[in-house]
Amino acid sequence: MRSEQDLYWPEGFGLNMDDKKPFWQSKTLILNMIAAMLIAFEGSSGILQPYLTVNFYTAVAVTLPVINALLRVVTTHGLKV
Repeated sequence: MRSEQDLYWPEGFGLNMDDKKPFWQSKTLILNMIAAMLIAFEGSSGILQPYLTVNFYTAVAVTLPVINALLRVVTTHGLKV
């Protein structure tokens, strides 16, 4: 009898939920933390404004979700909570 997990992640699919990694090794979380820190820094200080284009926040709003989706597609391990 197949387990419920096997219905979603068949054996050999490449996703091993028993082999989880610490959260600080997640490329997705690292990318989002860096983006959040840079945007918060820019929002509070304005130091980066001369170096940023007018459409910087629009570009971030479009590209960050795309990069997140790509990183989620290549994910092979879960995270330890």
